[in-house]
Amino acid sequence: MIKKSDLPFGSEFSPSQIRFSDVLRLASRHAGNWRAFEQAVRSAYFDSHRTSSKNRAKLANNTKLGMIAYGIIDRDAALTPLGQQLYDLAGDEDALHDCLAKHILLNLHGMTLIQCIRDMTAAGEQVNLTTLREGLAARGIHYPSGGKHPSIMRLWLAKAGVFVGSRWRIDERRAEEVLGVNPDEFVVLGDLSLEQRAFLKALANMGTSDPQPANAIARLASATYGIKFPEKSLPKLVLNDLEVAGYITTHKTTSGRGAKPFQVAPTAKLVGDVIEPLLEQLRKQTDPKLMALLRTPLPAILMEMQSSDRYIAGLALEALAFKIMRLLDMTYVATRLRANQTGGAEVDLIFESARLVFSRWQVQCKNTARVSLDDVAKEVGLTHFLRSNVIVIVTTGKIGSEARRYANRIMDVSNLAIVMLDGGDLSEISKHPAGILRAFQREARHAMNLKKLDL
Repeated sequence: MIKKSDLPFGSEFSPSQIRFSDVLRLASRHAGNWRAFEQAVRSAYFDSHRTSSKNRAKLANNTKLGMIAYGIIDRDAALTPLGQQLYDLAGDEDALHDCLAKHILLNLHGMTLIQCIRDMTAAGEQVNLTTLREGLAARGIHYPSGGKHPSIMRLWLAKAGVFVGSRWRIDERRAEEVLGVNPDEFVVLGDLSLEQRAFLKALANMGTSDPQPANAIARLASATYGIKFPEKSLPKLVLNDLEVAGYITTHKTTSGRGAKPFQVAPTAKLVGDVIEPLLEQLRKQTDPKLMALLRTPLPAILMEMQSSDRYIAGLALEALAFKIMRLLDMTYVATRLRANQTGGAEVDLIFESARLVFSRWQVQCKNTARVSLDDVAKEVGLTHFLRSNVIVIVTTGKIGSEARRYANRIMDVSNLAIVMLDGGDLSEISKHPAGILRAFQREARHAMNLKKLDL
C-alpha cells in the first residue's frame, strides 16, 4: 500500500506556473464543473507549451489536484469555504498570499517544515530536498520520494515573505506577522491581550479541570512569561473577557473573612482550542500510549506510578516529567532514556526554552525512595555532552543529604543550576499545580545564595 503524503501535492499549482487570483476566479466562474475548469486553466497557462495535447491536459489536471490537496476546491472544482475566503481576497494580492500562507503554516504542516529548517540550520546542516526529506521523516512527516511538495510550499510561503533571499532562509518576523502571533503560540490566542494570553496558557499548562485561585495562576503566568498582573484589576483586565469568550468559568468565594480570590476553571472550549493543540504537537514525538496520561490529572498520574506493572509505572513517570515541565511552558526535545529500560524506576528527558535567553533543561524523574549522590553525579557528568544549563531531579521519595551537599558544591563552582523536587513537593503540586512556582523559586533562591559574587 502506498503511504499517504502528509504534505500537500503541488506540482503545477505553483506561483511559478499560475497566478493564484486568476485560478480562483476560474474556479468561481466554472463552479462545480471540473472539466470546464481544467480546460480554462489549460487555455490560460499551458496551451502555449510546446508539448503534446495529452501532456497539456495533464498539467491542467495537476493544477486542479494541487488546489484540491491545499483544500481550496473540492473534487468537482467548486470552491471550499477556505477557497471562498481566498476568492474574496483576490483583489488584494498581499492579503491573498498572507491568508494562504497562514493556512499552510497552521493546517498543512507548514510550521513543522519551518521548525525542521530552523533545527537543520542551527545544526549547520545543508538544507535541500534530500536532507529535508530525512529531517521531516524524523518528525513523522512523509511525502513521496522525488516529490516537490516542500518546494511548492516554500514558493507559496515566499509570496507572503516567510521565505526570503536564499532558498530556505526564513524571515521570522514575517512568519510571526502572517500568523498574527509568535509562531510558537497557538493561533487561538492571537486576538487576546498579552496578559490574557499568558494567563490562559498558564491555566492550560496546569492540565487540571479543578477550579484554581486566579491570583495563583497569575503569579505562575508572571514568572513564566514575564507579564505583570495588577492583582486588584485582574478580573477587569483578564478574567471578564476570557469568561465572555468561553474559555474559563469564574466563581467568587464570599464566605470567611477578608478578600477572596476568584476561583477559575477551564472550559471545554479551552480544552479544544488550546490544550488539545498543545498535546497534538507532542503526538508524533512521544509514545502514543503516553498521550492518554498527558490528558490525565497529576494526582492520577502519581497513583499510576504505584502500579506493579513496570511499564505502566514507567509511562506514568515520563508523564510526570512532562506535566511538571509543561507547567513552566518548556518545549519538549527528546526522551534520552525510556522508562521501560530502567524497569519503570527512572526516566530522563530534555526540554528547552528560548524566552529571553536560550536554556536547556535535562530532567530526571525517579520513582525511588531516595536520590543518591551517584544519581546527581551521573546527571552532572552528562551536562557537557548535552550542553545543559539546568538539571531538574524529581523524586517520589526523598533527596539524600549527600546528594544535596554534592549538588551544592557543583552549583558553587560552576554555572549549573540544580533543581530538586521531592515527594512532598509533588504532593503539594498535585493539589495546587501553581505551587510549582514556590518550589522552583525556593530552589532558585538557594542557588543564588550559593553563587553570590564577592566583589
